[in-house]
Amino acid sequence: MRALNISLGFVLALILAYSAQASFDWSPFAVAPHDMRGLLGVLTAPLLHGSVEHIVANASSLLILGTLAGSVYPRATAWSLPFLWIGSGLGAWLLGDAGSHHLGASGVTHGLMFLLFVLGLLRRDRAAIAAGMIAFFFYGGMLLTVLPHEAGISWQSHLGGALGGVIAALLFRRLDPALPRKRYSWEDEEETLAAMDDELEPPAPREVPVLWQRAQQEEERGVVLKFPPRE
Repeated sequence: MRALNISLGFVLALILAYSAQASFDWSPFAVAPHDMRGLLGVLTAPLLHGSVEHIVANASSLLILGTLAGSVYPRATAWSLPFLWIGSGLGAWLLGDAGSHHLGASGVTHGLMFLLFVLGLLRRDRAAIAAGMIAFFFYGGMLLTVLPHEAGISWQSHLGGALGGVIAALLFRRLDPALPRKRYSWEDEEETLAAMDDELEPPAPREVPVLWQRAQQEEERGVVLKFPPRE
């Protein structure tokens, strides 16, 4: 619930920022590649969006991926968010075309997906694998959107956020302890049956104690009868 509430709070902040964009010039707060003044957008661009469709797409991704990451990896997610946020802006500033403006939280969503996916590969416990599979099932297409594919889509910020997620996963993979493993009733039944099998299985012949031993007696020498020669 804490992860869900934080994700909802961030989505609400995005909605408030978008509703206020019409009342001021937002271009100085977007990422302007290769322009020193555009570095301010590294911190502020994820709060801005270009359309309702844009913010709805990012809001749904943030709710699902943010809740999933915060539930399974609360500490790693908290430490990783600056990497995702700044990585998204730096990717757009370094790789974007001069004169363009980059805005939106899609780089952060890509960072969350790559964070979950790589942590699942690195940790490989049940919760990590399940979280990575769920993230890949819903947003596996993000593996392709880190490359140029459509005009007007900032693949540069996607790539920067994804790299931030990979680096954060490598750095913080051990911050969160593994969740306790749920034990199922059929596992107890299997152990009980295995113990019963061990008890009912007869011991090996060499392990059976000898309770009676035959007295050793000297063998009497036999008598050889001489038969008359055959005619």
